[in-house]
Amino acid sequence: MNQPTTPGVRMGNRILSAWCGVCLFLSGVQGAGPKEQPFFPFCIDWHDAGKRTFEEQAAMLKELGYAGVGHIWLDRVEERIRTLDAAGLKLFQITMVVDVGPNPKPQDAWFKEVLALARGRHVQFCLLVNGMRPSDPSVDAHAVGILRGMSDAAKESGAQLLLYPHQGSWIERVEDSVRVADKVDRPNVGVMFNLCHWLRVDRGRDYRPLLRKAMPRLWAVSINGADDFDPEPGWGRYIQPLDRGTFDTAGLLRALGELGYQGPVGLQCYGIGGDAREHLARSMAAWKKLRAGRGD
Repeated sequence: MNQPTTPGVRMGNRILSAWCGVCLFLSGVQGAGPKEQPFFPFCIDWHDAGKRTFEEQAAMLKELGYAGVGHIWLDRVEERIRTLDAAGLKLFQITMVVDVGPNPKPQDAWFKEVLALARGRHVQFCLLVNGMRPSDPSVDAHAVGILRGMSDAAKESGAQLLLYPHQGSWIERVEDSVRVADKVDRPNVGVMFNLCHWLRVDRGRDYRPLLRKAMPRLWAVSINGADDFDPEPGWGRYIQPLDRGTFDTAGLLRALGELGYQGPVGLQCYGIGGDAREHLARSMAAWKKLRAGRGD
């Protein structure tokens, strides 16, 4: 039963209600709009016809509006970090190969050195896991031991390890990366969704259940322009500048947003010919249009 109130109490309640409304409004203004997702290219080094230095690449990326870059392999990381820092950009990822075969090669001696360089920078190490036939679960226990060792080594640096589905690798499919990451069961081990590799290995073309399953550990996504049809030889159809191809990239980004993904988005540039500046400028313009189309 409602308690009787005096005029003074009623006035106090109205004032309190109005103040709460003001606070809610101000909170909404301060937090208005979705979080801006970092957007960065990777695999640009081998295919930049301009043969730019890391310093020149950083200046170009800064001018074009990218948030940083992904680095390939474990060499020259110190130089990459120095040039990015000077430009006010971030090193998002470092790609490396991990061997989980029956007689695996020792982990690259550079790994711990690079972890020290990356300490406190929240870098993601994208792991191309090789050494066994694609998607073979018989080696899971052996591989989990290797990956847990890497997880322990990376813990102090604050780095994340991402299982990177790559056509022809042991971890070839999104399902493989999720299965293995769940078995590793470490807070710094997650997965990455790569559009071009998914298109090459998955004829179903239904990414929603895969993304939903990966979401608890989905910490990075890569996109690019691509043609949407059954897998055929040649990467040229599956990796194009973002403004080309028939695949509905806007639909993929919309699905990710609906699932709550707000992590970084990488632009896959492997094999794209010509000058990097030209295709990176086009892809940035396409990214802005995609964001606008999503209402961001």
